[in-house]
Amino acid sequence: MLIDTHLHLDNDEQAQKKIEEAYINNVKMLIISGCDKQGIMDALEIIKNNENVYATLGFHPSEAENISDDDIKWLENIVISTSKIIGIGEIGLDYYYGKSNKEKQIDLFNKQLLLAEKLNLPIVVHSREAFQDTYDLLKKYQLKGIIHCFSGNIETANLYIKMGYCLGIGGVLTFKNSKLPDVVKKIPMTNIVLETDSPYLTPAPYRGMENSPKFIPIIVEKVSEIKEISTKEVEKITCDNVFRIFDLKI
Repeated sequence: MLIDTHLHLDNDEQAQKKIEEAYINNVKMLIISGCDKQGIMDALEIIKNNENVYATLGFHPSEAENISDDDIKWLENIVISTSKIIGIGEIGLDYYYGKSNKEKQIDLFNKQLLLAEKLNLPIVVHSREAFQDTYDLLKKYQLKGIIHCFSGNIETANLYIKMGYCLGIGGVLTFKNSKLPDVVKKIPMTNIVLETDSPYLTPAPYRGMENSPKFIPIIVEKVSEIKEISTKEVEKITCDNVFRIFDLKI
């Protein structure tokens, strides 16, 4: 069994097709990320109607201008009322387009870290061009989780790993001239989980197409090649990592 720990789906026929295609390709467990109000509502409907499909819910840093304390309370009420919500995310910081709303992003991130701590749930962290602030905030909490779509250097990887986080590895691993294979080679398998971030970041050789959880086996093959272990070992270890992070038993 393979697991896609991070993808985005709208609640429509295309979502059901992607889920069915994933199952056919041995991706038997999916964790949807609902990271704005509509995405949260879509994720709730999908997990209600599909076995072995779970969700992490939270407000993405791009929502920092829109989210009030009432929205955080709304999120909390949803999370505590639904057993298939297994984490808070994706949450974090994104300075790629600038830092004009940096303080609002930090405030939103901090409030959701507090929520995760209160509910004793793991987190899924989005950090783009914002490592130092992300790291400084995470150090204030005793949380566990995943650094989503990791693409940093080995020094950054080791700092997150030392804090107990796993790194979400996806299609970037297959990109030409990507430096991520060098990092993956050096980090422990016990800190790697697999993700697609569907519909984004489609792995080679399918770049240009919409991404899908059915492509997780491509990531497995690449990790297997880099780590010089069998695909079965990659499958087992990454699944064990997911079960440990989210306290799941399938």
